Amino acid sequence: MHFPYIALSLAIMLLLVVFKGSQFDNNGTTFLPLLTLLIMSEFAFFVTAIGTYIGFKQLRTTGFQAVYAMATLLCLILSVRFLLLGFSLWPL
Repeated sequence: MHFPYIALSLAIMLLLVVFKGSQFDNNGTTFLPLLTLLIMSEFAFFVTAIGTYIGFKQLRTTGFQAVYAMATLLCLILSVRFLLLGFSLWPL
């Protein structure tokens, strides 16, 4: 029942780490290795996707609750953001 809150707080922390770690230093490399950034982005995507699923399932069962619905919606938005971030980090 509380998983979307946990997923949201973890995702916000990971988003800050990935954004900070993907910045380039003077040598032209990122602060964190690329594989680390990709794993963190993928992990956060799965956590927020699961948080979205559990949140929508709980909302259908118990009815609409504003704070819970907001956390679920933010999980959905962050899930899409981490998906796009993972694609943008991947070198083609």
